[in-house]
Amino acid sequence: MNYAASANKDIPARLPGWRATVLFVALLLGLAGLIGRGVYLQGFHNDFLQEKGNQRYSRVIEVSAHRGMITDRNGDPLAVSTPVESVWASPSDVEADNKQVKQLAQILNMDTEELKSRLLDTSRDFVYLKRQLPPDQAAKVVSLNLPGVSMQREYRRYYPAGEEAAQLLGFTGQDDNGQEGLELAMQEQLAGKPGSQRVIKDRRGRIVEDAGSLHAPKPGSDIALSLDANVQHLAYRELADAVKQHHAKAGAVVVLDAKSGEVLALANYPGYNPNNRGTVSPQSMRNRAIADLFEPGSTMKPFTVATAIENGKVRPETVINTEHGKFTVNNRTIHDSHPESMLTVAQVIQKSSNVGSAKMALMLPSETLWQSFSDSGFGSSTGSNFPGEASGRLRDPKTWRPIEQATMSYGHGLSVNLLQLARAYTVFANDGELKPVSLLKLDTPATGKKVFSDKTARTLRGMMELVVQPGGTAPLAQVAGYRVGGKTGTARKLENGRYVSRYVASFVGFAPASDPRLIVAVMIDEPDNSQYYGGLVAAPVFSKITGAALHELNVPNDAPLDNVIAPSADIVKEEV
Repeated sequence: MNYAASANKDIPARLPGWRATVLFVALLLGLAGLIGRGVYLQGFHNDFLQEKGNQRYSRVIEVSAHRGMITDRNGDPLAVSTPVESVWASPSDVEADNKQVKQLAQILNMDTEELKSRLLDTSRDFVYLKRQLPPDQAAKVVSLNLPGVSMQREYRRYYPAGEEAAQLLGFTGQDDNGQEGLELAMQEQLAGKPGSQRVIKDRRGRIVEDAGSLHAPKPGSDIALSLDANVQHLAYRELADAVKQHHAKAGAVVVLDAKSGEVLALANYPGYNPNNRGTVSPQSMRNRAIADLFEPGSTMKPFTVATAIENGKVRPETVINTEHGKFTVNNRTIHDSHPESMLTVAQVIQKSSNVGSAKMALMLPSETLWQSFSDSGFGSSTGSNFPGEASGRLRDPKTWRPIEQATMSYGHGLSVNLLQLARAYTVFANDGELKPVSLLKLDTPATGKKVFSDKTARTLRGMMELVVQPGGTAPLAQVAGYRVGGKTGTARKLENGRYVSRYVASFVGFAPASDPRLIVAVMIDEPDNSQYYGGLVAAPVFSKITGAALHELNVPNDAPLDNVIAPSADIVKEEV
């Protein structure tokens, strides 16, 4: 066999030269394409690559702004924001087994399945697991060292006074934004503006470096209220004691600076703890002193008498025939709880005669009486700018019938809130000038509106001093070392168009009567039926708050320390 010939047949033929050339050119073109693509991406379109890289190791997080502090007029804190930690996760970066998830759920007091659903939701880059953790709980989360789970600094609102000013201050939500009260009303000033920060995380999703601030947070502004924390404390304390003592439904107190109209205290009971709102009822959150309306009853009589004196219809010594406590108008009979045949105008205030007040009201045109009430602030907002303030009701005088004009003279047929009623009494404390009220500390008192003449206002102050003396309806309102004046109210509650046997007991007064510095208004809602008169229920609260507040504010005495005179007989009672 010819093996040589056979071997030559297996040797392939030489490749054509053009094929090598084509292959070489193709390789050059591919290399050129890669170089061009690299130049394009790196030099002309690197934003895309940078963004993809940043998604893998960089993140922009929000930096919370520090909420402004709320203080009382002396700088004592009433609402402050304290730093807390919140737990968040990046689901795509989370690495945790079932045991670790259960441990995390136990620390956060969460359902394990709920936590798993959040951690597995890879459609989201950021998810909160738990907000505003206390330091010890946050430390336990950190100790787990779970990839993809991180902490974020936030702020939680704290209220040092607790329930004493809760309804006035309101509260914030988890995002530290105002939800109720002054926190809501002053959200824009308090909130500030959050910032942003870029951070670098490692391959396990943990933040390892601060890459710099993009926008610095702007803290909120501090706000000084008109409140005096010490006066607020004693007002709340005395109010709470009275509501409990008389088994009442609720109560409210307003203390005004008579000269400036600033609110030194505004208390409601029952209250709630704004630092722990887990089981709080909506009724406990109501600011009854501003949001709730009631018929003022006999606390309206000084305005009726002042209008009659101002218009020359009567003088303080004018005698009114009170007809033994019965007076019929349009087939409706008005009664006095303490029948008298004749009373001077001053005694009508002292003994709170409905008949005497009604007769003076009917001496006046309805438009005149309405204008006096309206000028005193009834039927309109106080200007406090508190969320949910009720403006009250004062009907158009053209709709008044004689019986309605008569009953309005002693506070039936119109409605007020307690702040509104307290403000109205500034006309007597300031020689006829109605002061605007303020919940913020004022540098200079605001100018008011003249309602009555100096002489009329001072005359009514003298009459209201008689109310707290023996023979009046409120001797329990007397304050040792100070002359005081005021007026009681005991109004039946109106339900479904009918008056029922439930009452609102009230007292509004001022001190020292020689030069009033404070106006204190007290309202007790539905005290026990065995003792519901304003002079028995609300007047003692006025006495305790006013005496303590005057000493707290270092107001000089204008009477001997032994000036309190015990009534020699039963206290004159009233109804309305």
